[in-house]
Amino acid sequence: MSVTAEGAAPIPTGGPAANAGTLGGVTGIGGPLLTVDSASAGLITGAQLNSRPVTRPGEVLEEVPGLIVTQHSGEGKANQFFLRGFNLDHGTDIALFLDGMPLNMRTHAHGQGYADINFLIPELVGAVEFHKGPYFVRDGDFASAGSVRIDYLDSVQKNLALTSIGAFGYKRALSIASAPLGEGNLLVAADAQVYDGPWTVPDALRKISTVARYSQGTALDGFSVTGMAYAARWTATNQIPERAVVSGLIGRYGTLNPTDGGDTSRFSLSGRFSATDDTGITRVSAYVIRSQLNLFNDFTDFLNDPVNGDQFHQLDKRIIGGGEALHIFQGDLFGMPMENEIGVQTRTDSIRVGLFNTMNRQYRSGVLDDRVLETSGAFYADNRVRWTDWLRTSLGFRADGYSARVVSDTPANSGRARDGIVNPKLGLTLGPWFDTELYANYGGGFHSNDVRGVTATIDPTSSLFNTTRSPFLVPSTGYEIGLRNRSIAGLTTSLALFRLDFASENLFQGDTGTTEPSRPTRRFGVEWTNRYAVTPWLSLEGDLTITNARFSDDDPVGNRVPEAPTTIASAGVTFGEPLGWFGSLRFRYFGPRPLIEDNSIRSRQTALFNGRIGYAFENGVSVSLDVLNLTNSKSDQITYAYVSRLPGEPAEGLIDRVFHPVEPTAVRLTIAGRF
Repeated sequence: MSVTAEGAAPIPTGGPAANAGTLGGVTGIGGPLLTVDSASAGLITGAQLNSRPVTRPGEVLEEVPGLIVTQHSGEGKANQFFLRGFNLDHGTDIALFLDGMPLNMRTHAHGQGYADINFLIPELVGAVEFHKGPYFVRDGDFASAGSVRIDYLDSVQKNLALTSIGAFGYKRALSIASAPLGEGNLLVAADAQVYDGPWTVPDALRKISTVARYSQGTALDGFSVTGMAYAARWTATNQIPERAVVSGLIGRYGTLNPTDGGDTSRFSLSGRFSATDDTGITRVSAYVIRSQLNLFNDFTDFLNDPVNGDQFHQLDKRIIGGGEALHIFQGDLFGMPMENEIGVQTRTDSIRVGLFNTMNRQYRSGVLDDRVLETSGAFYADNRVRWTDWLRTSLGFRADGYSARVVSDTPANSGRARDGIVNPKLGLTLGPWFDTELYANYGGGFHSNDVRGVTATIDPTSSLFNTTRSPFLVPSTGYEIGLRNRSIAGLTTSLALFRLDFASENLFQGDTGTTEPSRPTRRFGVEWTNRYAVTPWLSLEGDLTITNARFSDDDPVGNRVPEAPTTIASAGVTFGEPLGWFGSLRFRYFGPRPLIEDNSIRSRQTALFNGRIGYAFENGVSVSLDVLNLTNSKSDQITYAYVSRLPGEPAEGLIDRVFHPVEPTAVRLTIAGRF
């Protein structure tokens, strides 16, 4: 008898795969994704992920129940995330990982926790593990709302060549191949894409993403080494003031600054190793990442500079190195199965981060140009015991320590900072009774703040920093009770009630394009998740999340958390067999949100349908047609409210809804060959 429950969400197999490029294969060599014990945690296969018709790669992660992945700028910029009543900006409180590498960037030019997943190749995904809440010892910084761990395939059953064409200049070419090499396997992949979008000024996205991996052995006794390279450039139609469209100054897909946009690159080398012995399992991973981002934005138009406009250049260049080592001791306690997991994590970021005033991407003046060295280390331990057939517990803790040095071009803002935090992690599982398990989880979490705000003492002619120093690490506390039921054959339904308290909320600031520390908050809500495998060729999904998010202190400005969603819902149907017809229909509802603290300005709801129909031939060729935004909804991808100034308006500007529209109906045709 093992400690892990029979119902603790093993990686699902089988079911329809409604995608022309679904490959299947082996994943997890050198360190498989681990099982989870929570009503709101789970594992997703690559086939499930790829059955979603999506506008952009990151949207496949909406297979995680309750997660919204959207965009408020050009396609090369990191996505915007929403989960459990959080506007997570570009990753502030959702921790994202790929093959053990952290994707969230700390002390970032555009926003704390910035996580760019535009280089993701969805067809390469083997499995995804997700957690909600700060209950799990492996989760540290940025994981208070949740974490998502993505694993690429180590080898594929068949090689793939795929091409797509679609509306608004969309073109994509993808190839994936693997072959035996020595005692292991070599996998290579390359993905290239261009896209203009419906914008008056074309997005002009040009990007390429490549992967090479060598793997050997098995999930428990093996290793893999992976190299990745990615580059992209684009022009951005950022969010626009609603009054500019109503007045006819620009159209719905127009822009007030046609030179917004940017370029980015990412190169990484990572490795994973796993081995078993008489005591249990050892896993080790390590990585080094080099990334660069140049981002040009003008969110407030002519508010700060009525002559040249408010465009600014955010520069982020960094090298990241780190890794993790853990050992799971497998044994027993007075005859009861027991696991003790002990692990260490480390990460170091060497960063150049800059902010400059520009016009048409040309330098006008500098605001800041800083060098930052930020290092963290963590130790965690977890004890898991199966006391009886119906009782399991986990008891653990996690200790994190941070150290940083800032060398600023404003000497008064240079300095050193240190901080640490220790958090308990507790879990209780009861059952199964009548095919139902009950869960209770508690844990502490945190997010780090931009360390420049920790050391800064003066405002370098921008509102990027508060003159009052920010705390380095901000604690959160989460509680959850829930259940998972499988009493109906093929149907898994989960219900979770949760609460999360934060000592300080990070909020998006329109005038700087960054996230800044704000007031303490409390969220409580309910999640209902359903996955129904009706037959081997037909599956249904339905999810609902309702959250109450409020500032927990008193302030005359109000207690609503801006951009915090109250209701998120989704539904889907997928059908298909290995040969013949396949298809998918997805619905996503993103409810209205308060945009300022007193709730006097609110966003509108967004309801979108995406569909897919395709056919798989016996010769390995598949053809599919995606129709995105089936109903041609005129809703918004994202909405804010802040002060901006258009030509001729008062010097102090006007507060208004500022939105990025959903793209109109678009079709994309994909032809793929497996050989």
